[in-house]
Amino acid sequence: MNTSPFPKQFALDISHSPKASLENYLPGKDLALVSTLQEIECSWNTSQNQKTTNPLNQRWIYWWGPAGSGRSHLLNAMQNAADLIRLEQAILNPTDPTSWVRLEEKLGSKVGSPIPFVITVDDVDQLDERLVGSLFRILNVVQASKAIYIFMAGNTAPASLQLREDLRTRLGWGLVFQTQLLDDDEKIQALEQAAKARGLVLSPDILSWLFSHFYRDMPSLMGLIDALDAYSLETKRAVTLPLVRQLLQHK
Repeated sequence: MNTSPFPKQFALDISHSPKASLENYLPGKDLALVSTLQEIECSWNTSQNQKTTNPLNQRWIYWWGPAGSGRSHLLNAMQNAADLIRLEQAILNPTDPTSWVRLEEKLGSKVGSPIPFVITVDDVDQLDERLVGSLFRILNVVQASKAIYIFMAGNTAPASLQLREDLRTRLGWGLVFQTQLLDDDEKIQALEQAAKARGLVLSPDILSWLFSHFYRDMPSLMGLIDALDAYSLETKRAVTLPLVRQLLQHK
């Protein structure tokens, strides 16, 4: 069953969107978090970073917020920033337990290294008992390290997670931020920014129509920008309201 808001032929044809970065993220009320991540990203690009011990609260960050508030985008942004300068990293989530085993096997060898090693953990709130234990052990290693960074995201504050008490407490040892949903004006700004990055122009009538006839959450709206980009290229037509309506098969 196709549960996408797009016609079936475009639901999976969204593979060429710009990579997530801190630059293409509209911070809205998340400016403190984004500024902190920008400082960390900048430190990775300096040789001085590899000669010092970074404080734990600059290497251990957990953020939480509702779906659509940018949690995963920010994790992906830090992954891409690390990848750009070829830092070794581990990407963890509840659906790939093998990656957790592989990380634990090698993480001990990174403790004394001055070279940044980056770990991201998405959907912390969905970890099962086995992965909760794994994350607890990983955090112990990060605490003892000089340059291992761990960025984690979930849907609620540490104290409210339905996880082991010792892990809930441990998550709060670093910095904790809440990601906020954008208001309508901020969503429009984010859509215009995303469209511009793809060489598209969204007229006011398109934006007004979307907010009246389409899903209002950011993942769906950003997905629409990608689908419009693909559809515009395929049909060799500019992005207009009739094109949007045709894409969405709206009468």
